[in-house]
Amino acid sequence: MRIDGKKMWKTEGHMSASLPAKRFKQKKKNCLYARVAMLAALTASSLSSLPEALALNGLGHPGMRPKWAIDDTRWFTLGAGFRGSGVWVENRDTGDFRDHFSIDNARVFLNGQIHKYLKFESYTECIFCNNTHPGDNPKMSYNILAAIGKVEINRYINIWGGRMQIPTERGELSGPFHQATHDAFKTPFFPQDFSTKFGSGGAGRYGHDDGGTFWGSIEPGFIKGTLGYAGGVYRGLQSSTPMHMGPNQGNSVSWAGRLTYNFLNPEKNPGYYTRSTYFGKAGDILALAVGASYQKDGAGSFANRSDFLGLVGDALFEKVLPKNMGVFTVNGEYKQFYANYSPSAFADPDCFCIFDGKSWTVTGLYLIPVTVGIGQFQPYGRFTSIQPDHSSKREEIEAGVNYIIDDFKMRIAAYYQHGDLRTKGSNYAPDVVGDKVDVFKLSFQLMM
Repeated sequence: MRIDGKKMWKTEGHMSASLPAKRFKQKKKNCLYARVAMLAALTASSLSSLPEALALNGLGHPGMRPKWAIDDTRWFTLGAGFRGSGVWVENRDTGDFRDHFSIDNARVFLNGQIHKYLKFESYTECIFCNNTHPGDNPKMSYNILAAIGKVEINRYINIWGGRMQIPTERGELSGPFHQATHDAFKTPFFPQDFSTKFGSGGAGRYGHDDGGTFWGSIEPGFIKGTLGYAGGVYRGLQSSTPMHMGPNQGNSVSWAGRLTYNFLNPEKNPGYYTRSTYFGKAGDILALAVGASYQKDGAGSFANRSDFLGLVGDALFEKVLPKNMGVFTVNGEYKQFYANYSPSAFADPDCFCIFDGKSWTVTGLYLIPVTVGIGQFQPYGRFTSIQPDHSSKREEIEAGVNYIIDDFKMRIAAYYQHGDLRTKGSNYAPDVVGDKVDVFKLSFQLMM
């Protein structure tokens, strides 16, 4: 097994020669995955069709999540989300495809307000959800991924404290549930996502860490548009304990920040969160952003330590075509990471051997304006290139189609990937190798 910061993947084995009966059983199993996805989507579709009158009577609200109000200033909401995939991966030795079902995310969301200016947010995540066998390690568990106390004064200045997402790139701030594509996390992770645990020996998990963030937005006036900012200080990589003799022996903290300029319509999201598409419902969007993260002694090992500096630039362009001709969306991202530790650090079991090099990815999507059945088709294509300074280059092309039933709340995706991102993963050692393989996926997402 290997950990890539997002999922636990089992090493693909050989598929033995199958008897006709075994192949018949396998086909039945594959059909089951598709039926489960369709059943889940149809079930959620029936839930989403509740009339607005019900949403306003105290059981919910137009934002879809159930809302319970104590008075005008005190309330809380409860929601949940699930993402899953059926995965078929090529075995280059046999030419066959091995399949499995992946639980990508399973979350419960809690938001609330206890005062006009005081709010809170918390959600859980199923960590290592695919590890369901007795011998799997690490074990599957539900963890508190975020626990945030919020002082929200106005649009110009607000403060969040606790365990939260780190403001660097659009991909992370969109989270898994507000991406343009299902399998969105392709470029190398920042430390809080490359890590798999909080505290000693880790630097966060799933893009989250402990700290404080200042955020807000202004309209500079010298050019049309809105400037959004978010930045703060976070715990970062922690390794100065007898059990984890890693590079950060001085207990230095991590700094991170992001600036976003919206030249057309503003993006209206909670806090400093983002989305990777709005399906045309926010009008024309052109957002350019830069982000950075720095930590002294934030990479490498005890004997071969290095500062870490991560830079990212990303762009979102979404155009609502005239005469109801659909919606065209482009997402692009470029990263440059500096972590100049010696390659010999890979031999140290406590090495925080984060990516060092450059990477980029671009995705183009077109939402067809015609409703087919209960949704709309959205074909797309994507290309990703990762170029480590001391390891082998890796690339991937992806082509697929999303079936948008109810925006991010219900959708199904079928797509094909070809490249060596899966086989090489987040191992940036000098001697890493991996074949280019074909991967087919059928994924679905439900959220309320």
